[in-house]
This record gives sequence, C-alpha cells and structure tokens, in this order.
Amino acid sequence: QLQASGGGLVQAGGSLRLSCTFSERTSSSTTMSWFRQGPGKEREFVAATWRTTGKTYYADSVKGRFTISRDNAKSTVYLQMSSLKPEDTAVYYCAVGLRLILSTIGNANQYDYWGQGTQVTVSS
Repeated sequence: QLQASGGGLVQAGGSLRLSCTFSERTSSSTTMSWFRQGPGKEREFVAATWRTTGKTYYADSVKGRFTISRDNAKSTVYLQMSSLKPEDTAVYYCAVGLRLILSTIGNANQYDYWGQGTQVTVSS
C-alpha cells in the first residue's frame, strides 16, 4: 500500500529526494513519516508530518539537512535530503500511522503501514 522511490548512490554533500505514495487517501488523521535502517543498525526515526497540523518533526541527526513534506491530494510524502553524509547510508522506509499519539511519533511499532524501502548510499 506504500510505494517508495528515489533512492540511489550519491557523493557526500549531494542531494536526493525520496517519494512515497499511499494507496489510500491521506487526511488529517494520517501521520506520514520516514525511518531508516543502516547496516548493522536498528531502524530509526528520521522525520514526520503530524496528522492534525502537518507540523514537521526531525531526528537531531538530520535537522537542518532534510525536509519532509506531504501532498494529501496525491497521498504522497517526500523527503528532500541535502548535505548528505556517509552516515546517512541506509535503507529508507516510509510509514503511515493512523491516529498516532504525538509522543509515539518516533516509535516504529506504532505505525500501521510500511513501504518496501529504498536504498540510499552516500560515498565519501
């Protein structure tokens, strides 16, 4: 139900834009987020757009470099990644949560739908 795209290989300092489309109509009840899982690491929260206000939240590691946005008319969430670093190398997953509680926005277990993941590799 979630289809992600846009990953690839980029040099450090470069940019990539990820997209993820949900098969159902998104609304103010839908939180749309990005997580990532690096080699040998656990899945971690990257960014989210909160369901009721559209306010954005970011992990400290990407704040100021990544921008999340959404287009409800297209049921699509985007992740614009700039100033990429080798440590950003990971499989990036989009996720949709229905009626999430704000305090759990970074908890992967609270999300209802997941995309298949798209690989982002940043070379030094």
